[in-house]
Amino acid sequence: MVEVLRLDESGINQKAVTENVSPLGARIVTDWIYVPGKHVLVTSPQEGVKSLARVVYCRRLESTKFAVGLQLEGRVEEWGRSASRE
Repeated sequence: MVEVLRLDESGINQKAVTENVSPLGARIVTDWIYVPGKHVLVTSPQEGVKSLARVVYCRRLESTKFAVGLQLEGRVEEWGRSASRE
């Protein structure tokens, strides 16, 4: 689980599930549409990760779910290591 804070005028903070993570990016599943090119703040309290990210894509999975590709602005080594142990 991660928290995703929109850095636009809405300032919406939402929880999302990660499908794939690496030190450079992540794919999350969420109930919200995200606009490619916009920036968000991704936080994973369990792994101690907090990073600015750019939305790369947003694809509908089913009627209320979306897959969102995020490119992290900085390399997050802790996240990649914890994901590789799972």
